[in-house]
Amino acid sequence: MRIVLDANVLLAGFGTRGLCEALVATCLESHELVLSQHLLTETRRYLTTKFKMPAARADEILTFLREHAEIVTPVNIPTDACRDADDLAVLGTAVAGRADLLASGDKDLLVLNEYAGIPILTPRMCYERLHLYAFEA
Repeated sequence: MRIVLDANVLLAGFGTRGLCEALVATCLESHELVLSQHLLTETRRYLTTKFKMPAARADEILTFLREHAEIVTPVNIPTDACRDADDLAVLGTAVAGRADLLASGDKDLLVLNEYAGIPILTPRMCYERLHLYAFEA
């Protein structure tokens, strides 16, 4: 499956231990991770500010992600597609990357349930779906 992980999921996946860490690992091991420069930039900014991670470590994570993900250029999404204009690039990444799933903890995205036929799931729902998919495959 082709999966877009929103920056908040990537942050939790690399900055904490738990479900998002397991979700990132599952995506990297068994699926195709799709990202954009927008998501990488946002992830780096918050790793160094919110998580107080040294810039060099944050850069290592971004290098790792660039090597293990497909980086796409987000398509333009109509401004009325979601409540928060900052989320347009996330939706655009999912569409451009032909994603099967978008995982996010962002309520402004989750309220949509799906966009352009792409389900928008919480990290837990995504993790459970990926493990069910693996079991059925």
